[in-house]
Amino acid sequence: MSVATNHHTSTAGAPEFRGDMMPAAARHSRPALVDASIVADAEPFSHIVGASPAIREAIALAQQVAESPLTTVLLEGETGTGKELFARGIHRAGTSSEPFVAINCAAIPGNLLESELFGHERGAFTGATDSKPGLLEHAHTGTLFLDEVNQLPLDLQSKLLRVLEDRTFRRVGGAHEIRLCCRVIAGSNAPLEIAVSAGRFRSDLFFRLNVFRIELSPLRMRPMDIVPIAEQFLHEVAVRRGAPTKVLDENAKALLRQHSWPGNAREVRNVMERASILAGGEIITQAHLKLQHRELIPFGDAENVAGMIAIPTRGKSLEEIEREAIRHTMILTAGNLSAAARILGISRPTLARKMRDGGITRRSLLASS
Repeated sequence: MSVATNHHTSTAGAPEFRGDMMPAAARHSRPALVDASIVADAEPFSHIVGASPAIREAIALAQQVAESPLTTVLLEGETGTGKELFARGIHRAGTSSEPFVAINCAAIPGNLLESELFGHERGAFTGATDSKPGLLEHAHTGTLFLDEVNQLPLDLQSKLLRVLEDRTFRRVGGAHEIRLCCRVIAGSNAPLEIAVSAGRFRSDLFFRLNVFRIELSPLRMRPMDIVPIAEQFLHEVAVRRGAPTKVLDENAKALLRQHSWPGNAREVRNVMERASILAGGEIITQAHLKLQHRELIPFGDAENVAGMIAIPTRGKSLEEIEREAIRHTMILTAGNLSAAARILGISRPTLARKMRDGGITRRSLLASS
């Protein structure tokens, strides 16, 4: 569960119901999993590990928006960067006594997702023998977290847009308007601007979700957080096994910092669990760290490209190649500087400086695309 401790697991793709208060209809139709930590945790973001400026800034933004319960929040970050943990933190800081409902939009077929979200009336379709409230009702005045919202089918995108605009919805096959009372938090593991440019995501829904965006940086861009996260996972493993917490030696720490961690904190957790088993004593060395040396295209879609960089036989300078790469990436992300920086694997200030030095402006790029 990415960059935090006390993570929660559930059956893959199954919606999760959190909190100790749910509507009566929801309590009778679905089993509620009560997460006591949401109510008892005095510091909503205490389980998020990291001291880097990027993670501190993200926490500060989350704390601010938690005070606005009807503001839609968009959490963007690669898989394993902690989107659900931030959603839970925002929930804890706001309406912790109400339900926290999470659903992965990519894990449920589109023909079932509408009923899951909106609920249905008896006889609405074949097999609908009873009326059933959807997740929007289950969330009540709590929080609905739509993870991987970038995978939401287009026909449901228009319906979700209407819900967010009007704050009302109908069950499938229903005639009565139901008021939306919960906070909506959306998570995306790829820049939504790319999906918009490719025609896979509605631009009006993007703008409606993008009211308050929090960008979660991958671990490769905040190496100072890697060892504290690894040590926390080692502690968790020790607690589960009822054994002393094992310690990383300095060479092991150095190797962890050098790794690119394409799976982010989820990958760190797996590596630490394996290392704690392989290490016979209390010290974990480099020999116990089995790292997957692979590279993923960061935070984007490999199928979407904005152009090719041609190198003629007469040659081309590295500076020219770099400028072309920046231009193509900025076009690919529709001018989003943060998203382009993530794809290029550099920081946002570094990209801004390179654009200034190369005379590249967002206005000229978008005008030429």
